[in-house]
Amino acid sequence: MKDILTAPFLIELIRTASNMYRLGYDERNGGNISYMLDEKEAGEYLDLNNVIRTIDTGFDASALTGKIFLVTGTGKYFKNFEYDPENNLGIIRIAKDGTTAELLWGFADGGRFTSELPAHLMSHIARLSIDPGNRIIMHCHPDYTLAMTQVHEADERKITRSLWKQMTESIVVFPEGVGVLPWMVCGTNEIGEATAAKMKEYRIVLWTLHGIYGCGKDLDEAFGLIETVEKAAKQYMLTANLPKANEITDKNLLALTVRFGLNYRKEFLDI
Repeated sequence: MKDILTAPFLIELIRTASNMYRLGYDERNGGNISYMLDEKEAGEYLDLNNVIRTIDTGFDASALTGKIFLVTGTGKYFKNFEYDPENNLGIIRIAKDGTTAELLWGFADGGRFTSELPAHLMSHIARLSIDPGNRIIMHCHPDYTLAMTQVHEADERKITRSLWKQMTESIVVFPEGVGVLPWMVCGTNEIGEATAAKMKEYRIVLWTLHGIYGCGKDLDEAFGLIETVEKAAKQYMLTANLPKANEITDKNLLALTVRFGLNYRKEFLDI
């Protein structure tokens, strides 16, 4: 059996998390990631019959029974993943009862997965119903996106239009726009259910005054979505109080959708 510390999926997550910490997206122990692993690949590095212990998930995830996830730990700092992965990360499998996680590796210090796991699992279920290739749910707290939710009306059409108009790449990267939730208590099933409902329409969901939920088929795609939204939010915040000499128009946005063959949210353009 191969050494788990050499597993590409583990190395990739550690690199991504370290980068997110350095960018300030995940201060202290803020943020969390869940990565649905391929069973065959996971089996090259783990004895899938060896369950270290079981942990209650607090949510009936029967739709994900047997699925294996690499997840970040509660109270853990992203900056420490590269130095001590076995205490800060864990690999779990959703048991047959749907409400129990079987620990296959990690959380060696007796820890457990992120408190946002129910929200992650709900979002995985929602995204898999739309895109069977979806494997990543990623949550973080980027500065400018958070600032934008303080000063911008929390309306999906309006905030999407503001982001699309900041730079050419925005509508290309997230043509469906962004979902928006009002402020809600984190770590609850209620916010998980609300996020999962939005994930059926959007790959990015903004938690007002809290952060971003993003998804994708791999870590690059999920992180790429988030960093593009954050870059657009930064441009918005840097120029919000300045007179505009130039602006991306709705006709410009339409031209981009034609050029790149985008399946965009048509009701968000004034055409």
